[in-house]
Amino acid sequence: MDFADWAALLVAATAAGWVDAVVGGGGLIILPTLFLVAPGITPQTALGTNKFAAVAGTGASVATFARRVPIRWRVLLPAAGIAAVTAAAGAAAVSLIDRDLFIPIVMVVLVGVAVFVTLRPAIGITIATHAPTRRKFILVVALAAGLVGFYDGLLGPGTGTFLIITFATLLGTEFVRAAAMAKVINCGSNLGALIFFAATGHIMFGLGAAMAVCNVAGAIAGSRMALRKGAEFVRIVLLVVVIVMVIRLGWQQFG
Repeated sequence: MDFADWAALLVAATAAGWVDAVVGGGGLIILPTLFLVAPGITPQTALGTNKFAAVAGTGASVATFARRVPIRWRVLLPAAGIAAVTAAAGAAAVSLIDRDLFIPIVMVVLVGVAVFVTLRPAIGITIATHAPTRRKFILVVALAAGLVGFYDGLLGPGTGTFLIITFATLLGTEFVRAAAMAKVINCGSNLGALIFFAATGHIMFGLGAAMAVCNVAGAIAGSRMALRKGAEFVRIVLLVVVIVMVIRLGWQQFG
């Protein structure tokens, strides 16, 4: 890769960190850029290199959110462990499953998310009047971590988005706090997938390290902006990112 290729990837990594910190979906920025500048790269190596950068970015997001948002560590840390295990399983299944089968399904789900958020403007903006019971909170977080973690290892786009919508809808969590919760679990899923890809030799460590630095910078900026501007800002960004993801996946599938 020449200087222009490196520059494109580092800019993409910074933008992905910002987007991912706010609503998730950073992989849809980095992965297409990787395939564009390195056409011969395998899907496993692209995913592994992306995870190397994403682990650093999500870790930075968690640290930034944790300073301002109360986080239920006793529930979320075990959930992150569940996500790590299921993400590793998803990563192992990348070469076994036709990923094209999942893209139309993901597109339908994303369209549903956009419609739901549009028609229910109060979701994620106001906190639920009745807080969920501890049992419900643990159950929802654990199931979301397991299912979305597997999806993150297998395909990835919109992992944080799905988690945020799940927590806002089923637990009545405000978007900024839901984003903080999502980052803890997403950090676990990124780590689990990263360990698998590293063990199987599918990471470009030099490139991944450079992208990680930029991803961290973008993640810190995105987290701070989400905290400063609040839930309505996150909602708007969420809708924009979901629409872009649908267009991008549609082009990938049918273009």
